[in-house]
Amino acid sequence: MGSFIGRVRWKRVLVALGLLAVLAATPWVWVRASSAAYLHDAADVPDAPVALVLGAGLTRAGTPTAFLAGRLDVAADLYRRGKVEVLLVSGDNSRTGYDEPTAMRTYLIGRGVPADVVVADYAGLDTWDSCTRAKRIFGVERLTVVTQEFHLPRAVALCRSAGIEASGVGHDTSDRVATTAYGHFREVFAAGKAMWDGVVTKPDPQFLGPRETGVTSALQR
Repeated sequence: MGSFIGRVRWKRVLVALGLLAVLAATPWVWVRASSAAYLHDAADVPDAPVALVLGAGLTRAGTPTAFLAGRLDVAADLYRRGKVEVLLVSGDNSRTGYDEPTAMRTYLIGRGVPADVVVADYAGLDTWDSCTRAKRIFGVERLTVVTQEFHLPRAVALCRSAGIEASGVGHDTSDRVATTAYGHFREVFAAGKAMWDGVVTKPDPQFLGPRETGVTSALQR
């Protein structure tokens, strides 16, 4: 009798563990399924009026980190190919002395991108905020997201959840094995917050603010 009860308990534990595994995997599956058809190389990505470049940190000198510089190089390449017309650089400027969007804009202009096609969003504090602000503050309906390849599925999924017709092009960091491996590992857990933001709650960005005309004006230049 005791062994029978023990087997029943183990079965219940295994079923519970299986359900937990399914629940844990669901956000990752959602991210991948939502974005798989919209991930491209620079050569074959559909044309879009705007490229949204997501922030990725600054050095102590206030310049883009290597990963952020890689994203910006991809965006500049898309502009030169005629794949996009305007670059919307979205990052963190929530504290004094830290200004990702200005550093991103300066980097692009320094590499030959015209200043009047680079628009800054100073309140892109995370991926969801950058996506939903692109839609609600800057009025973007269609764009190409630019970020690292390991982050790209989540970024595309969130922008599409924000109501934007989004595709994506990623910066290849496969030569940095350890950092890239960590990035893929982190994305498994970040998918949970992504699904919470993009499907369950769809929260306002931390900073909403009034409508901005920077992108519209740049497209009309």
